[in-house]
Amino acid sequence: MQFVVPQFIEVESKVIGPISVRQFLILLVTAGLIFLLYEIFSFVIFAVLGVFTLTLGGTFAFAKVNSQPFHLFALSLIQTLKRPHLSIWRRDPVHQVITKLSRKDRKKDHKDNDQFTPKPEVSQSQLAELSLIMDTAGKYSPAQADQT
Repeated sequence: MQFVVPQFIEVESKVIGPISVRQFLILLVTAGLIFLLYEIFSFVIFAVLGVFTLTLGGTFAFAKVNSQPFHLFALSLIQTLKRPHLSIWRRDPVHQVITKLSRKDRKKDHKDNDQFTPKPEVSQSQLAELSLIMDTAGKYSPAQADQT
């Protein structure tokens, strides 16, 4: 069976000429805001706010920073500015004191039980048997191999 693998998935589909859907929606919202400004304010205030709104809308619609749309850059900038500028590592002395006290108490109470008991080493044949059990998904058992 053959499947069509999509290519150029990073390219936005165009709606009107070279304008993509995202750009068209941003420009549509910008035009709506400019119309509201025209209806609400006098001409001088409208002109100042309209130029600012048009510039901001054009920036969000067409500008790219590091080949990313401007709105993604703006979100990253806001997240970066919200983080603290100085990171301080603080050692937690309370935890260390508790650990040291518990070790001292343990030594007093369990002097007999603190003997070191080494774990038995695994031989090469035991590793080979474990590997065979894993490879056969549990169908092989060492007990059956001893019987044959």
